Amino acid sequence: MTDQQALLATTTTDVKTLIADKVAELVAAGNPSPRVGLVPTMGALHDGHGALFEQARAENDLVVASIFVNPLQFDQPEDFEHYPRTLEADLELVTRYGGDIVFAPATEHMYPGFPNAPQIRVSAGEMGRVFEGASRPGHFDGVCTVVAKLWNILMPPAPAAFRSYFGQKDAQQLAIVTRMAQDLNIEVEIRPVSLVRAPTGLALSSRNVRLDDHGMEKALGLSQALHYLADLATRGERLDISAARDIIRAQENVELDYLEIVDPTTLQPLTAQQLAMPLEREALALVAAWVPPVRLIDNMLLAP
Repeated sequence: MTDQQALLATTTTDVKTLIADKVAELVAAGNPSPRVGLVPTMGALHDGHGALFEQARAENDLVVASIFVNPLQFDQPEDFEHYPRTLEADLELVTRYGGDIVFAPATEHMYPGFPNAPQIRVSAGEMGRVFEGASRPGHFDGVCTVVAKLWNILMPPAPAAFRSYFGQKDAQQLAIVTRMAQDLNIEVEIRPVSLVRAPTGLALSSRNVRLDDHGMEKALGLSQALHYLADLATRGERLDISAARDIIRAQENVELDYLEIVDPTTLQPLTAQQLAMPLEREALALVAAWVPPVRLIDNMLLAP
């Protein structure tokens, strides 16, 4: 379904009808269990989002994108107001990457009565209060609330299977939404999309454009520290997290926020005892640092 412009829906009723009709068409054409993939976004799309859509297109019969600037994720009202809204360009990009349907509701449609709504929200719990959640209190509660709503709205009717795509670049968000689907018994398969790195090793991010050449060079300290830990893990050596932090701190004017090694599922930091011995099972290294004028995050799975 990639030969035509992606179909736009702005209401729950309309998007549910579009999805149901497309699923019915696929079943009528002989597909007994169509696969529907959702790529949730806040718009302002660029080619960096392409990996999400490419994987969704490769793995599904119908690809749905949501474009919604979620006010519950923002600490400051002015940040929400100034967030770029480029729906026309976003529609073109979704179409170019093979998307079939775009759901782009207004704030009042998603949250009738906003800002006094929604009254009932989803809590990310302790997983949402650490690392990025410590820097942005309430952020992951906002993510969970909107993602749960989007899953409920966009879940296709039987016999279709439902998948939702999230980038591994936001490893904490990926872990939280995966846990939410499990804890709330939501019938959706979470599909992680691999983090994309530049040839230098720097994780691709829209924030990188704000770095000059000197800043880009200093930012490499993040991926260098992660690769250092990954090499220790694969060699069966103890994970020297202090030495990894020093790699980042050695970069002039770079301010380390955190570098921790955690359980990929629970986000609980490994204990000192676990760090003192060879890694026994997969772990996740998370890092965030200020590289003026931006704050960058990165992560890497560590294999024993």
